[in-house]
Amino acid sequence: MSDVLNDNALDQLFRTARTQNTYQDRPIEDAQLRALYDLLKWGPTSANMSPARFVFVKSPAAKEKLRPALSEGNLAKTMAAPVTVIVAYDEDFHEKLPYLFPHTDAKAWFDGPRENRHDAAFRNSSLQGAYLILAARSLGLGAGPMSGFDNAKVDAAFFAGTTVKSNFLVNLGYGDSAGLFPRSPRLSFDEAARIE
Repeated sequence: MSDVLNDNALDQLFRTARTQNTYQDRPIEDAQLRALYDLLKWGPTSANMSPARFVFVKSPAAKEKLRPALSEGNLAKTMAAPVTVIVAYDEDFHEKLPYLFPHTDAKAWFDGPRENRHDAAFRNSSLQGAYLILAARSLGLGAGPMSGFDNAKVDAAFFAGTTVKSNFLVNLGYGDSAGLFPRSPRLSFDEAARIE
């Protein structure tokens, strides 16, 4: 991995990429969602734990199931997006560690009360959600991540009776530049970072 990506790729992933609020009337095929997952799954997580679970909310019935959990500000754009991804995490992710991290007994690190696994599951599923956004951009899709929703309602509607909990949502589609806000500033290196 010694090659630097060209400027077009860096623009598409970071510099000119934007959080999308509106989308073109173009569907996303199931094969594209599978390709998206097949990219994001390679992003690193602690001990390869991969706690994220993804629900691609695409059908009208699934969108209606999601509707009551959405905040007013996110309702219209989420219902109009071709796909909304529930980025979630499995609180019992450690059960898969013998397969995902077979060279040591990593499962034993997380045995015990479920609440002791929360931080690792939440942190690493957040990483995987970021990988989802970058994978979407790399495949030509726009992404609109958001946290304006009722987690308890999402969990009751989509994960009842499981050990899976919602983290955040990401709308996906082919972005419509007419729905973009002016670009917001970012902090400079010296404001946000230091080298020691």
